[in-house]
Amino acid sequence: MSKVIIAEKPSVAKNIAEALKVKTRKDGYFEGEGYYITWAFGHLFQLYDAKDYDENMKGWRMDKFPFIPEEFRYKIKCDNVDRSSVDKGVQKQINIIKSLIEKEDVDGVISATDQDREGELISLEVFMYLNQRKPIYRLLLNEWTPDEVKKGMANLKENIEMKPLQDAGISRQWADWIIGINLTSVATLRYNPNDKKILNIGRVLLPTLKIIYDRDKEIENFEASTYYKLVSTFKTKNNEEFEGTYYIDNSEKFEDKKTVEELKKLLKDKQAEIVEKQVEKKREYAPLLFNLSNLQGYITSKYKGWTSDKVLKVAQSLYEKKFTTYPRTGSVALDESLKEKTKKVLDVVKQGLSYEREIKFTESKRVFDNSKVESHSAITPTYIKPTGLSKDEEIVYMAIKNRFIMQFMPIAQFEETKLVSKVNDEGLKGEFISKGRVQIVEGWRVVEKIETKDTILPLVNEKDMVDVVDSKINAVTKKPPKHHTEKTLLRVMETCGKSFKDEEDSEEMMASILSGFSIGTPATRAETIKKLKDTGYIKSKGKSLTCTELGRTLVEIFPVKELLDLQYTGRLEKTLSDIEKGRFQKDDFLNMIKEFTVAAVEDIKKDTSMLSRFKVDLPEGSESLGKCPICGNDVIENEKNFGCVNWKNGCKYTIWKDDKYITARGKKVSREMVQLLLRNGKVGFRNLKSKKGTTYSAYFRYEINKETGYFNWNVEFIN
Repeated sequence: MSKVIIAEKPSVAKNIAEALKVKTRKDGYFEGEGYYITWAFGHLFQLYDAKDYDENMKGWRMDKFPFIPEEFRYKIKCDNVDRSSVDKGVQKQINIIKSLIEKEDVDGVISATDQDREGELISLEVFMYLNQRKPIYRLLLNEWTPDEVKKGMANLKENIEMKPLQDAGISRQWADWIIGINLTSVATLRYNPNDKKILNIGRVLLPTLKIIYDRDKEIENFEASTYYKLVSTFKTKNNEEFEGTYYIDNSEKFEDKKTVEELKKLLKDKQAEIVEKQVEKKREYAPLLFNLSNLQGYITSKYKGWTSDKVLKVAQSLYEKKFTTYPRTGSVALDESLKEKTKKVLDVVKQGLSYEREIKFTESKRVFDNSKVESHSAITPTYIKPTGLSKDEEIVYMAIKNRFIMQFMPIAQFEETKLVSKVNDEGLKGEFISKGRVQIVEGWRVVEKIETKDTILPLVNEKDMVDVVDSKINAVTKKPPKHHTEKTLLRVMETCGKSFKDEEDSEEMMASILSGFSIGTPATRAETIKKLKDTGYIKSKGKSLTCTELGRTLVEIFPVKELLDLQYTGRLEKTLSDIEKGRFQKDDFLNMIKEFTVAAVEDIKKDTSMLSRFKVDLPEGSESLGKCPICGNDVIENEKNFGCVNWKNGCKYTIWKDDKYITARGKKVSREMVQLLLRNGKVGFRNLKSKKGTTYSAYFRYEINKETGYFNWNVEFIN
């Protein structure tokens, strides 16, 4: 009997075929050795559009939303050019997969898509669409080398074991459809009805936009200030010079320049005593192995023209060519079970290096630590030496290879010297501090030829006297924070806005990343940044990212504040991570998303903050009674009411001529009354009738109820 293996892409199917020595290639699959090895092209299916469920959804109208289907359905992927027809290549491949599974000699199917949410979803969509009944197994691999493929085939899992991961994939997909379709449609209708540009609203898109917006505002509101430092030059008895900075109460900063000028005067022709000398040897560890975000940050900050999206594509290409391990990982350590394999890889990649003798395999906890691995280990090279790399692939591969080799190089060491000098003068109560640093062991820094800026201090001892030969006042102007780059943005997304002093080796940071409490996932963050650019919400200048006018406006007026809140989005991503681990149920998550969406749609419908943008001409033959208090357009008389001419764009300012609240009090709605109301914001009535038959006087105001979005009369009694 035979089995059908379904890979995520043709290139991966080829890797599997080579590993299993399957050499016969046919149209859409390989055949041999008891296997039919076929492939998808990523997602072969997509969710129904709203109009596929209901033809009335073809045209967007406010009253049609929220729209949430009772049951989600899938269709064959649309053609990229003609969205009304299916992709013929995809349809052909689905038919090939179906025919292979239905062969009489096939007794099972092996899913060999990527070991992540999306990979699980790609194969699940195929099985659901084809209503597949034969036994399904799962091949789980972190790389596509022949050794790993053979090992994985010998340790297949039952596909049912993947249900939590499948549930997480479906939950993510359905949730993004519910939020995206509803909020994008309603927001576009509310805020951009006369423009063909769609306002994209997404669960991950908006909080990422808010991160950039907040930094822009921080820079905008920054108030520059200047402080002063006193720096003196000292000369030893051997005529060697060094500098020291004046500190008092552990601070070198002086707000008042005059104070520093007075101190400088006191230093003229003075001597200082070396009152303290500290020499300390320090160790500097190599930066940790790359996860995807760190790799993207490293490449985009070091090389011009690179984006995080490009880094991911190149890393994915290296993975599919068997040269590196799975790239979409958040881990910066390796699983402890990989020690032997890692040693084998190290023995291959170190060959021929000028510092090969310094490379020694160790089982360091910085490298091998199960507590710092979530689903996938850090990115490393494989034992297969690459050939035929493009320039871009060479850049990314060398970064991964070098970072890997660094882990097994000697720890860099340097000697840090601190001198404390004191001038014997009543007016100089502080002390001068000088710091020097000399590299002793280059260690891992030799891998990327990282230069050190040594500051060498002269050989002096405690109680030595030195001459003050010069003093200067340095003005330091506090600079505003820098605009976000892709590197800094990825870090904020990864840690959900938390900042860590030691970015490379913080236990708290790793716990935060591995908890799943983040903005997006390693696999989606690059796509999110690209989409923000494509939608016109942000722009890049050099490496800096800033909001466009459209992006700023959206953040400032969008009423669904949860979608701009990093903590809210982080909790959603954490819940998806918990579904993956079997700690949370898919149905509970989706019910939460549905409730949120229904409420969010109503909030957008009621929002009037952008109505003033739409200027509507006064209809021919109509007379303006005044300006609408909501949007500033004209209010005119109609057959049954007095209303705003901006009603097509959603302005609800309408006073009905038979308004029951007014008529019940013995009055009627007239042109004069509406004109007074629009001019003064209120209109006064005398001889109003109460339910008890008494009369009274009052001012009436016509105001919107923020809870309901409708207008009500509010009464202010006149004594």
